[in-house]
Amino acid sequence: MPLRICILEADDLHPQLQPDYQSFGQMFIRLLGNQGKAVCFEIYNVVRGEYPDERGCFDAYLVTGSKADSFGMDAWIVRLREYLLIRYRAGDVLLGVCFGHQILALVLGGHTERAVQGWGVGVHRYRMLCSPVRGLDAPSHLQMLISHQDQVTRLPAGAQLLASSDFCPNAAFTLGGRVLCFQGHPEFTHDFSRSLLHIRQGVYTPEFYARCLDSLQQGHDGLTVGGWMVEFVDSARQWRKPSA
Repeated sequence: MPLRICILEADDLHPQLQPDYQSFGQMFIRLLGNQGKAVCFEIYNVVRGEYPDERGCFDAYLVTGSKADSFGMDAWIVRLREYLLIRYRAGDVLLGVCFGHQILALVLGGHTERAVQGWGVGVHRYRMLCSPVRGLDAPSHLQMLISHQDQVTRLPAGAQLLASSDFCPNAAFTLGGRVLCFQGHPEFTHDFSRSLLHIRQGVYTPEFYARCLDSLQQGHDGLTVGGWMVEFVDSARQWRKPSA
């Protein structure tokens, strides 16, 4: 039976990016649907108040990135935080990327805020502390495409730190075998990041823009992280499957 993943889309792509990339949800479908396992997806745009029917049954819920702040008080953000806490208490598997990483950390008792380090953009390198999936090897370092100015500054109690750097100490974590989160964007590609950087060029200093653009010459491990996410969901499903 295919894995069923509910994608909670927390933003719309910039109009200039939509013709090539459609949506954050579609970007995740391309990433996670290319991991050698059967996966089916449903996308709900939570900014517009879309949520699955309570009768829906999913193996995992994935929260995408967003330009919004996870600690914001916009009505849709408050509702999303409430919904994620319900899902966690119900025993569901939760995945988070960037904004999703931050909001899940916040909902589960951690802390997120505007980072004093400033913007993180381009390809960033992290130290891997352990594997996100039991039985799978992890490299000593991980490179991911990033675009964020908020960070998780305190992990939830009981969370296991997976990846870290001086710039972003809490870059990935897991909790209780049911929550897996990454600050970086595994669904991004170099071309997407380059286009996004160009659109936001006026936000950055010329020196910072040039440095971030230059970093895009490096490789990134998005496909590997996507594989971990699928394996994490599959492992959790196997663990939860009732015995015959």
